[in-house]
Amino acid sequence: MIPNDMHSVIGLNSELSKLGIKQLGDVLFDVSRAEVIEEAVRNGEGRFSASGAFVVDTSPYTGRSPNDKYLVHNGDPDLWFASGTQAIDMKQYQSLKAKVLAYLENRKLYVRDITAGADPAQKARLRVITDLAWQNLAAANMFIPAKEPVPFIDPDLTIIVANGFAGDPVADGLRSPAFVIMNFEEKIVLIGKTSYAGEIKKSVFTYMNYVLPKRGVLSLHCSANKGSRGETALFFGLSGTGKTTLSSDPERALIGDDEHGWGDDGIFNFEGGCYAKTIRINPEFEPLVWSAINRFGTLIENVPLDVNRVPDFDSSEITENTRAAYPLHYIPNYEPSGMGGHPEHIFFLTADAFGVLPPLARLDTDQAMYYFLSGYTSKLAGTERGLGEKPEATFSTCFGAPFLPLKPAIYANLLAKKLEKHHTKVWLLNTGWSGGGFGTGKRIALPLTRAMISAVLNGSLDEVPTHAHPIFRVSIPDQVTGVPQNVLNPEQSWSDQQAYTREALGLAGKFAENFKKYQASVPDSVSASGPVRP
Repeated sequence: MIPNDMHSVIGLNSELSKLGIKQLGDVLFDVSRAEVIEEAVRNGEGRFSASGAFVVDTSPYTGRSPNDKYLVHNGDPDLWFASGTQAIDMKQYQSLKAKVLAYLENRKLYVRDITAGADPAQKARLRVITDLAWQNLAAANMFIPAKEPVPFIDPDLTIIVANGFAGDPVADGLRSPAFVIMNFEEKIVLIGKTSYAGEIKKSVFTYMNYVLPKRGVLSLHCSANKGSRGETALFFGLSGTGKTTLSSDPERALIGDDEHGWGDDGIFNFEGGCYAKTIRINPEFEPLVWSAINRFGTLIENVPLDVNRVPDFDSSEITENTRAAYPLHYIPNYEPSGMGGHPEHIFFLTADAFGVLPPLARLDTDQAMYYFLSGYTSKLAGTERGLGEKPEATFSTCFGAPFLPLKPAIYANLLAKKLEKHHTKVWLLNTGWSGGGFGTGKRIALPLTRAMISAVLNGSLDEVPTHAHPIFRVSIPDQVTGVPQNVLNPEQSWSDQQAYTREALGLAGKFAENFKKYQASVPDSVSASGPVRP
């Protein structure tokens, strides 16, 4: 064992033995980023970029493996198995855990104690155990440092990552050699075969999504920032909607870019870092993120390097899902506390490639629940393998279905209560197309989207009259300074009005079909608040 001090050695020995790792090899515990990077270099796990970031290749697993995710069924009636997550019984789990722990014996391990949750009242103590050094760096970058100088006693969640261990689909009852298994009863996550760091990050998010709502704290898949008065705004959105870009505002302090809780005292970040998607990042439009990903201490996943070690962020040679993990303090205007007040405004982002949703609309509480449960955006034709000529509507419950272990209505009802209690305004923000769908219309210009957000945040829309969209029934502002009327009212931007109505009704039908699975668990007023059914 490589100790910090003898107290740490004894404490960690005891904890790992209690976990079931009896024969320990060398263990590196809670060391600096520099030291763990040195380890990764010695192990041949990656290379330095020209700017000093550490670059790794996680192939063949370059993204999450949703079909390889499992929950141990603990008898909780509120458990929800969706988005590919499978139930696994305790006997299967215990058998596989024993194999994983046996694999880790006498190997060099990298252990880090960190926390999730900037609010001290909601903090979760985490232990991450890996057989790759660079994953220890990923954990250090993405979460909050522990203040305790010695190992945690009985951490709230232990994540065990055995990159070199492959499950046996037949003997272990798995879908493939890779697996991510969560056991809320034992407070353990087992990860095997896949080295993609997002599995660690999202396992923590899934855990927080399980424990916090049971305390009346709403867990949220969103970014958050706050203005000079301390006023807080939240941005929900799936990949490609602009969540990270729009919340990274030089005029506002960034609380966090991905995962938050909403408790009695306001909003708090779960994390201490960012896990940014880097494909085709533009330093002109995202200078803060560009600077953060090109420095020592940052971890970059699956970005090719040229002969001079310069990352090619435009390349999808390895994957479209290229990533960088860096501490939040690499962003100059970050909020050190990781906390903000109760949000004044919430934005539900969607990149509507059908070109029919308004770019900005106000939602009442019932509509907020409807669109929150729907979690709509669209996949674009020509951008993903297997897609046809037309865009595909995509719905992800609460904007984060794969990470929700509880029934969706639990999160939606909590949201409604908090909206009413804190008088939070909710907006639907379409960052997609206008004047026609993808291939015909044009994407709404980023400056126009930013102008609409600014108008909301500075209060200039507070007294502006609204009108209801005839199909989607959301309330559209009659005017926004600097935004043309034909952009605000999407039907006016189409040259063929009948074609617009046809396409809008088609999308409304997709909403209605998707929402059928929630109707029994929400008030009738919520179901009735959605788009007009064709």
